[in-house]
Amino acid sequence: MATDTIIQSDLAIAPGEYLLEVLEEAGVSQTDLARRTGRPVQAINEIVKGNKSITAETALQFEAVLGVPAHIWTGLESEYQLVLAKQRAAEELENDKPLVKNFPFKEMAGIGWVKNTRNQTERIFELRRFFEVSSLQNIPTVGAYAPAFRHATGRTPSSHAVAAWLCGGEHDAKEIETAAFDRKRLRDVIDPIRALTCRENFGKAIEELQSLLAESGIAFILRPHLPKTYLTGATFWLRGQDKAALMMSIRGSWADIFWFTLLHEICHILKHKKRSTFVDFEGVDDPEITDQEAEADAFARDTLIPAEDWQTFVGRHDFSADSIFSFAERLALAPGIVTGRLQREQFIPYTRHDFRTWLRWA
Repeated sequence: MATDTIIQSDLAIAPGEYLLEVLEEAGVSQTDLARRTGRPVQAINEIVKGNKSITAETALQFEAVLGVPAHIWTGLESEYQLVLAKQRAAEELENDKPLVKNFPFKEMAGIGWVKNTRNQTERIFELRRFFEVSSLQNIPTVGAYAPAFRHATGRTPSSHAVAAWLCGGEHDAKEIETAAFDRKRLRDVIDPIRALTCRENFGKAIEELQSLLAESGIAFILRPHLPKTYLTGATFWLRGQDKAALMMSIRGSWADIFWFTLLHEICHILKHKKRSTFVDFEGVDDPEITDQEAEADAFARDTLIPAEDWQTFVGRHDFSADSIFSFAERLALAPGIVTGRLQREQFIPYTRHDFRTWLRWA
């Protein structure tokens, strides 16, 4: 039994080289071929040099004039273009290799966003699949990740790590079923969400939170922050869907910071431009979003503790543990939130942690 073996070379040989051989053997000049095919002499010369492709129409003309079947010409052209594409892909792979180190690949694999591997080439393909790009060099140009390249005050986050966190959140959000976004419904669930601060079981509180937000058209994602991201939260909208995503870490580790950040993010969805992406670092140096961030902070602060109640409380100048507990109980609020605000506004020292709850990943 005989078998035909097709050997593909990695050497890019333009079909024009074969054309030149055929012309020489037939004693036909490039000028004569141009006249016989009705094509400009320059076009024939560009094919010979490999600068112009042989189309199906040209292949049929060459068959008529030179006697070489059209499929030979198109086959040579196809093989030539394939080899060139492989060479470009290899070059892109080499260009992507220095970028791999910019991503916290091990941590991303730990979350389950990418398949863990030590092989650099495999990591490149995993990252390309994860970001849905043909080259890692394209990530900064993707609009969804533009906010990742803003810098936080006092420190410089890894833009690629931030983009990875956002992308992972987008993948997670796609898997969460929600109703269509409903702004009125979101307003209605703010009080029930606030009541969750009193839950002793934080895990159960998160389950209820996810349900309440899903009813409002928001996919809630809680994920560890990645190294060098300095992220507390982010909000964005899913492409092609009437669904928002609210993504949070527990950076800061205190429950009162978590609830404040949560309401801060809800404000972005509730009051600010739809389809915008908001990325909240520990500090942001971007004058264009300062007003929106200030509004989100005020919303979170006054939702947790109404301004009038707060002024009455601090006006008494009694910041004992009993006073904090009684005030929080009257507001149906976790007392640690009162302690956290007293610390931030410098009414008590940061060495006091009355009722504050420390969060950590199980």
